[in-house]
Amino acid sequence: MEPVLVNPYNQQPLSEQGQKLVDSSGNEFLKIEGVYKIVNQPNYTDNFGFQWHKFQKTQLDETNNIDLTEDRFFKSTGWDKEDLSGRSMLEVGCGAGRFSEIVLNKTKASLYSLDYSSAVEVNYKNNGKSDRLKLFQASIYEMPFKDNSFDKVFCFGVLQHTPDFKKSVNALIDKAKPGGEIIVDFYPIKGWWTKVHAKYLLRPWTKKMSNEQLLQRIEKRADAMIAAYQWLYKLKLGFLTRFIPICDIKNTFPASLSKEELRNWVILDTFDMFSPEYDNPQKIATVVRWFKERGLHQVKGEFISYGGTLQTAVVRGIK
Repeated sequence: MEPVLVNPYNQQPLSEQGQKLVDSSGNEFLKIEGVYKIVNQPNYTDNFGFQWHKFQKTQLDETNNIDLTEDRFFKSTGWDKEDLSGRSMLEVGCGAGRFSEIVLNKTKASLYSLDYSSAVEVNYKNNGKSDRLKLFQASIYEMPFKDNSFDKVFCFGVLQHTPDFKKSVNALIDKAKPGGEIIVDFYPIKGWWTKVHAKYLLRPWTKKMSNEQLLQRIEKRADAMIAAYQWLYKLKLGFLTRFIPICDIKNTFPASLSKEELRNWVILDTFDMFSPEYDNPQKIATVVRWFKERGLHQVKGEFISYGGTLQTAVVRGIK
């Protein structure tokens, strides 16, 4: 059974009428560029809309002839491709659609995907040809779906950028069916040194810059920062790279990237590092506890390795 769409502001069922969703009170949400606009105004995620309109295909496996996102998705979820056939799946925080692409190309699940930013429009450009994809611009706290609707719910690389990490986890759990599975990954707190990092030292200033100004500064300094990062690793002083205002190249990107591809990925990820309004990493044990507090079972939190040497913090549970 397909998930029931509801107006998140009054919980009335929504019906599809041409290029809009309508509730019984006559409230309407338009479908624009393939996306149902539950929200359509500036918000704290505007930086993500900006970056994904600029870097529309940078992280897509199909475009780059790699399997990095596919490897991360299936190792993080542990899901079987065949078992997902006909399942209803909710993706929260889709960005440009790197994980949407995997779900649509590698499984036969029905995917409901949303993002609070205009990045969801890029997802439509990248993946909108599939009739198994429905896209929404909406807040994680005001999703247009009835509770207990989805067989699978996942949210990757997003929770630390929401205003309230725990509230966001609960919002995801609400949308899963009893027996449904929820899987998240996020920036982890590994120890006291996690926030002794250029990202957290400079963010009070960088997040106040305009998107254009921040991107220009990163582009201008990218080559010098990459060289400094690589030089420190050659000297076996890699621990000092945390003080260079650049993303973690060694533990983030596949080694197969060309020099130009690496530069492009570095600019994207460094912008992603310094631009968000919120950046709140969590301990894996804390997120596990939140899952258990909601009564989820078979809860497990761990670091998952993918793409050879890369890692992500993952928590899974069944409702």
